[in-house]
Amino acid sequence: MRYSDLAGKEIVCFDEGIRLGVVNDTDLIINTKTGVVDSIIIPYGKSWFHKRMIVVPWQGIKKIGRDLIIVDLTKAQDYEDIVRRLDLE
Repeated sequence: MRYSDLAGKEIVCFDEGIRLGVVNDTDLIINTKTGVVDSIIIPYGKSWFHKRMIVVPWQGIKKIGRDLIIVDLTKAQDYEDIVRRLDLE
């Protein structure tokens, strides 16, 4: 699957049915050794200055449909924790 196939799809939470955003606003974490998508980073929140970042591992994606992607937030991790662990900042 290509990123262009995902573009424009809405991301919806599996449990609560909450709209989290659109794929166009997300980033991907790609394993450089294997070339496989590891996680998707979803900006979530309504604030202009501070949006919460949710990192959903690829295994947390339940279904990719024609118009939307259904994700399981129980597998999600907080972006700041991942950045701290990877020491990217």
